[in-house]
Amino acid sequence: MASILIAEDEARIASFVEKGLKSSGYTTRVATTGPEALDLALTDEFDLLVLDIGLPGMDGFEVLSQLRGSGSSMPVIILTARAGGADTVAGLEGGADDYMAKPFRFDELLARVRLRMASHGSSPSAATELTHQGLALDIRTRRATIDGRGIDLSGREFALAEELVRHAGQVLSREQLLSRVWGYDFDPGSNVVDVYIRYLRNKLGAERIETVRGMGYRLV
Repeated sequence: MASILIAEDEARIASFVEKGLKSSGYTTRVATTGPEALDLALTDEFDLLVLDIGLPGMDGFEVLSQLRGSGSSMPVIILTARAGGADTVAGLEGGADDYMAKPFRFDELLARVRLRMASHGSSPSAATELTHQGLALDIRTRRATIDGRGIDLSGREFALAEELVRHAGQVLSREQLLSRVWGYDFDPGSNVVDVYIRYLRNKLGAERIETVRGMGYRLV
């Protein structure tokens, strides 16, 4: 099972990323300071590092510099509120493999994690294709089929379908789906989940997705 180090000092974001990665089959550990992140990254116990720039004690650029200076080629995805072009260039030229600006959607982060680990030669913990009752989702190409027939899904519809398939038979609350598909900055009062569930029912078949009153939805 692949292991991911999350270097993030903001507890809400760290918890959001950790829960999402764990639910996707990865093992995780959180570091809240730069020195802690560097010490853990140098242990060779992790397959990928999600690295915030604004860490206390040592910023993410310095962590990255020392990590690369040690000879480590572990994939690093920078995750930061600094969305400026100069910071992006500095991160990538400093040895980062990817760069994401906050706020972000978890499904996009997960896709980048899988891509970087695959290109680095690590075996992703999740299969490249998910299947359930004739429904197939190709994670790499983001294509969906039902009994071999192509289904046109938007990016957000695909991410929602992926969560449902990964947890087929389990009830997922609206809050869980909002967090995992729409990101940590979601509005808990939004009805967007219900709207997209309706879209999926229209495309995949209403009988596939069950409403569990007062609890949420599940793929049957």
